[in-house]
Amino acid sequence: MNRVGERYFSQVVRNGHHVRPDDIARFASLGIRVLRYPVLWEQLAPHGLAQADWSWCARLAALREAGITPIAGLVHHGSGPRHTSLVAEDFAPGLAAYAGALAERCPWLRAFTPVNEPLTTARFSTLYGLWYPHARSDALFVRAVLNQCRATVLAMAAIRRHIPDAQLIQTDDLGKHAGTAPHGVLAEFYDARRWLAWDLLCGEVGRTHPLWRYLRRSGLSEDEILWFRANPCPPDIIGINYYITSERWLDHRVGRYPRRYAGQVDGRPLADVESVRVAEAPPPSLLARLREAWDRYRIPLAVTEAHLGGHREDQLRWLWEVWRAAEAARAEGIAVRAVTAWSLLGAYDWNSLVTQDKGYYEPGPFDSRSTPPRETAVAAMLRELARPQAPRHPLLQGEGWWRRPTRFMQRGRGQPLPLSNAHPDEAGVQPVLITGATGTLGQAFARICQRRNIAYRLVRRQELDIADPASVRAALDAWRPWALINASGYVRVDEAERDPERCFRENALGPATLAQACAARGVQLLTFSSDLVFSGRAQSPYVESDSVGPINIYGRSKAEAEARVLDHLPEALIVRSSAFFGPWDRYNFVIQSLRTLAAGEPLFVPRDLTVSPTYVPDLVDACLDLLIDGAAGIWHLTNGVAVTWAELAQQAARRGRVDPSRLEPVAAAACRFVAPRPAFSALHSERAILLPPLSDALGRFVQAIRQHPIEN
Repeated sequence: MNRVGERYFSQVVRNGHHVRPDDIARFASLGIRVLRYPVLWEQLAPHGLAQADWSWCARLAALREAGITPIAGLVHHGSGPRHTSLVAEDFAPGLAAYAGALAERCPWLRAFTPVNEPLTTARFSTLYGLWYPHARSDALFVRAVLNQCRATVLAMAAIRRHIPDAQLIQTDDLGKHAGTAPHGVLAEFYDARRWLAWDLLCGEVGRTHPLWRYLRRSGLSEDEILWFRANPCPPDIIGINYYITSERWLDHRVGRYPRRYAGQVDGRPLADVESVRVAEAPPPSLLARLREAWDRYRIPLAVTEAHLGGHREDQLRWLWEVWRAAEAARAEGIAVRAVTAWSLLGAYDWNSLVTQDKGYYEPGPFDSRSTPPRETAVAAMLRELARPQAPRHPLLQGEGWWRRPTRFMQRGRGQPLPLSNAHPDEAGVQPVLITGATGTLGQAFARICQRRNIAYRLVRRQELDIADPASVRAALDAWRPWALINASGYVRVDEAERDPERCFRENALGPATLAQACAARGVQLLTFSSDLVFSGRAQSPYVESDSVGPINIYGRSKAEAEARVLDHLPEALIVRSSAFFGPWDRYNFVIQSLRTLAAGEPLFVPRDLTVSPTYVPDLVDACLDLLIDGAAGIWHLTNGVAVTWAELAQQAARRGRVDPSRLEPVAAAACRFVAPRPAFSALHSERAILLPPLSDALGRFVQAIRQHPIEN
């Protein structure tokens, strides 16, 4: 619960956990034995202890009843209630009073983290100015570190008056720095600084400490520093929060990197870059960090945060890599007690370090955008690790982005990815089988599978005729996929009225045939439907449970496909979408509209047909995540805004800085469609909104086509 200006950002409010006590049963179902849980000072006692609301403590009791030992977190990237701050004199005694009051009410608690990541919080709040009190000062930085560590010592003393055997689990980030020779001294300073909070708590900061002169020069008195030697409070467990971007490379050659990395230190150019993005930097290594911490303190360790923002396969690969590093450390005799799958309900707006409220969400083991929270593939992996057994997801066979050569930064515009089939030669690697090799959607899946390092095989009709059972069986036996994505089908809505037999063969018989074969072989299936399964008589966007009522042949073929697929394979994933646009083909409506308007030609577009546009890259990424999670049933995936075709063209023109004056909104009847169209076929979802809003998608679309124009 961190503060930016006068706003508090509470993750438990944003992810809905504050009104969902049944989440505790979900957590327990994963096999978790210990859980870091928020009992936040700012949340329970924002106006002082006299007015504290202790009802939240019932959650701690519920955890205990569920067989989970809670680690009570009292301040997490916070600065306390409004009357104090990280640099205020009353911060430490105030937190101690709160901690003592909590311990008195819950004397059965045994583990506490009074202040999460004191060094990291101080950096963000008093060196970088991102969080309250928004300072950029070494003097306030060292004051904030000292204040938080003093608060931890006093809080544990207050807790132990009620719970003598209470444990301190002290967390912080442990990223290492390296760099070019001109910044060698700076890298050494940063590396010494990362230990400061733990060193203070262990009573190891004296006059010979490498940071002594820095602390004194920054305004701390000898008495303040040496107080920790007289009042040591060593952690019972050191919690290492480790992220792939924690390791940093300091480079004086700023021109090698994107402009956002360029800066200065002491008047010299500096690029502070993630080491993983630099070929000459030492590769990040959690095992090396565990060795460092063990050698320094000889205190038991835990990996207390192991989250990775990104796509699901890399979340799985990262957690598996962290787990194996912890196992390797234990094999060396290092006392590693736990790995924490931070965070269970995901996180909001961490791509801006929680300085903005844009709703950017990264799921964890549960995706809290669904009601109730939906389990992801990470949850299944946690159950396997808790048993314990090796996780089995096929995508663990691939390397995460932090291990692939494509991670390195290069100047200039990159080349488009080739669309060749990627089928690994390694024995036992299962691909995703993708139909529709010549279509927009099939090629988009191939492109994004390649980008995400998901083994795939993109097949043509000659290799797999989806409506021919023998052809389907042969393809599945030859490629042994773990999943099949049906991106093929009959897409010409008007021509379907004249050729219903072919339309039904490709759109209904084909998916049903795939479903039968996938059911027999235990293969996951993703297939696509359309907004045209609806009649258009609704006054608000359709959701997944609304009754279908197609008014044209194409819509009927899709509605029949849905029913037949789910009859053969209830575990199938069916995605309804509409009004595709994307940066990789020249035929979609938005591309054609921009070209027509840019050429100064009139553009006649229906003003009375309402749809919900879908940006193809967003659609494909979300579909792959759902497929990896084993999601089933019907999902509506669009960029979430109901607009007419004319409004879509106008918005795209504004985003693309194209003159919209030649846009001519007309009645649909004037377009002389052969197939009737529903007047209103916009889609909404009662399961979860997974795609960004249309304005965001259009902005990225315009940027993409400017960087890589499509040839006429």
